Amino acid sequence: MSTQPQLYDSFEDYLVAERECIDEKHEYVGGQVFAMTGASFDHNLITTNIARGLGNQLESGSCAVLVNDMRLRIETADACTYPDVVVLCNAPAFHDGRRDVITDATLLVEVLSPSTEGYDRGGKFALYRALPEFQQYVLVAQDRFAVDVFTRQPDDRWLLEATAGADASIALGSIGCTLAHAAIYDSVRFDSPDTETAR
Repeated sequence: MSTQPQLYDSFEDYLVAERECIDEKHEYVGGQVFAMTGASFDHNLITTNIARGLGNQLESGSCAVLVNDMRLRIETADACTYPDVVVLCNAPAFHDGRRDVITDATLLVEVLSPSTEGYDRGGKFALYRALPEFQQYVLVAQDRFAVDVFTRQPDDRWLLEATAGADASIALGSIGCTLAHAAIYDSVRFDSPDTETAR
C-alpha cells in the first residue's frame, strides 16, 4: 500500500475512477485511495500455485476461486481491496450490475511482503473481519516456508494456526481443502533477490 493516499469524496467516486484506470490498481479505505505496487515474480508464482491447487480441489463444486484482479467491497468498513486469492462458496453478490466488485468472501489469501505485511496482518485483517460470510484468512510468506491460517470460531474469535517447513501443510476447513507447503511454494527459490523486494 502506498504511503501517499489520494482522497475521494465517496466510494462511488473512487469506483468510477478505478474502472477507467488502465495501468494501475488502487485500494480504497474510508475516502483514501492507495496505489498498489507491482507484484514480484515469486509473489505471482505463489498466488498462482495457491489458486491452481484450490481450483483443482474445488472443481465442479459450489465454490469459485478468483485471483488478484477481483475487487472486494467491504461495505460496513467503507473499503475496497484486491485480495491475492478469493474463494466464494455462496452465490456471488455484486456491488452493481457491472459484476466487477464482489461484496463477500468465504476465504481470503494475501501473500506477504516487507512493505505490506504489517497492514495485511493488522488493518486489512480488521477490514476483512467485517465480511459476514468470511471464515478463513491465509497469510503466506514469500521468503520462507511459512503460512498462517486464521479461522473464525463460533463465538467470532479468530484462531491462528501457524505452519512452517517444507513438509508442512495447511487445512482449510471452511472450503474442505488441504494445501501442502510443497505445492504452495512450487518452483519458488528463496535465495532469489526477488524475495527480498517489496510485494
